[in-house]
Amino acid sequence: MDEMNHEVSGMKEFSAGDIVTGKVVKIEEKQVLVDVGYKVEGIVPISELSSLHVEKASDVVNEGDELTLQVKKVEDDEIVLSKRAVDADQAWQDLEAKFESGEIFEAEVKDVVKGGLVVDIGLRGFIPASLVETYYVEDFEEYKGKSLSLKVVELDRDQNRVILSHRAVVEAEESTKKQEVLQSLEEGQVIEGTVQRLTDFGAFVNLGGIDGLVHISQLSHEHVEKASDVVEEGQTINVKVLSVDRDNERISLSLKATQPGPWHDLSSRVKSGEVVEGTVRRLVSFGAFVEVFPGVEGLVHISQISNRHIGTPGEVLEEGETVSVKILDVDENAKRLSLSMKELERDQAREEVKQYEKKEDDNSGFSLSDMIGDQLDKYKK
Repeated sequence: MDEMNHEVSGMKEFSAGDIVTGKVVKIEEKQVLVDVGYKVEGIVPISELSSLHVEKASDVVNEGDELTLQVKKVEDDEIVLSKRAVDADQAWQDLEAKFESGEIFEAEVKDVVKGGLVVDIGLRGFIPASLVETYYVEDFEEYKGKSLSLKVVELDRDQNRVILSHRAVVEAEESTKKQEVLQSLEEGQVIEGTVQRLTDFGAFVNLGGIDGLVHISQLSHEHVEKASDVVEEGQTINVKVLSVDRDNERISLSLKATQPGPWHDLSSRVKSGEVVEGTVRRLVSFGAFVEVFPGVEGLVHISQISNRHIGTPGEVLEEGETVSVKILDVDENAKRLSLSMKELERDQAREEVKQYEKKEDDNSGFSLSDMIGDQLDKYKK
């Protein structure tokens, strides 16, 4: 009887709201029994084990665990305790401090629900779908069980509302990285990047934290109709920094500046005296510029256009016309190429004479070249 009175007396010392410690002595499917002293076993219902839904009590605690609990109610021979209440109170204090300081912390995703993710931080924390990543995520199932770095973006204790964001952490990291890269870039620097996206006016290249623009005119030494003719999204390329505007965070890049120019090694590709085909690109008063290789234009001086006297190149040529020209001189260093159409006409005339002479009677002693020699000499004037 004395022992029973002692236990009852002990139970009377507990009041709702008290914080007690106890050891888990038994785990049942829907509740946990805890020894809180005085040979009194308190009951922690499964609903009071966690702020999240729990299927089995054994998912949360093990026998022998020491728990800090809050007394929910004291009845005749029963004490109902809550682990959730203690965890939640501590969690609120921690979250309020984190919210004020902007602290970043880690938490594991416990569940995927409609509209976002749920994490256990001593209470139920919610990450809306729009605050998970900086990009659209179609399926969130792979996030379950994954640990995410988070920031508190909204707290309302009265409404038991905790809104967290992983996106805010990523954006802050990206912003820091962007500034680091931006400050490290210098004009003339060659850097590796990844083609991020293509537009009508060029390609944006990610330099490891910030995007720079390669204008379509800087993609190749040749004329480019659309960026996709030269690069593709996801491709890794080397680009040269043309300019850096740190105030407006704009970076101009060039791909063609990292590649051999159209004049590079030209002297090994073409020699004086060779005949090549080209396109008339521009007509000027003193001649015509003919593109004989992509990006390589040579000048046909007006005196080298025709064997007859002409007043303007337009009397003989049109822009866009394809013509055959003879290489007179190659100056790779000065990027100058001298061409002639007149010399080609002379060569053709000589060849025609040779072919005609072959048909003449060897015994006639007649030489057509002697007869028209004076005429050919006029081409030199």
